[in-house]
Amino acid sequence: MPASSPSAPPPVPEVSTLSFEDALAELERIVRGLEGGQQRLDDAIAAYERGTMLRRHCEAKLSEAEARVQAIVAGADGTPALSQAE
Repeated sequence: MPASSPSAPPPVPEVSTLSFEDALAELERIVRGLEGGQQRLDDAIAAYERGTMLRRHCEAKLSEAEARVQAIVAGADGTPALSQAE
């Protein structure tokens, strides 16, 4: 029986394809890893760079959500309605 080669790590998804929740969870994992201080310097730098991209992605998703929420106003009958663009 041939020796099995070590499996490659799963591919890292593109940040722009992640949901807010998935990006935030990954960012939290990165922060815990960096706080642990057990990574090689090159790995820590790469994790920091990815974390920065994830933070920006999360901020953009939150801004989009905030804009959508602000666009909702109560209609004359009290039901939510989209505000009219000026």
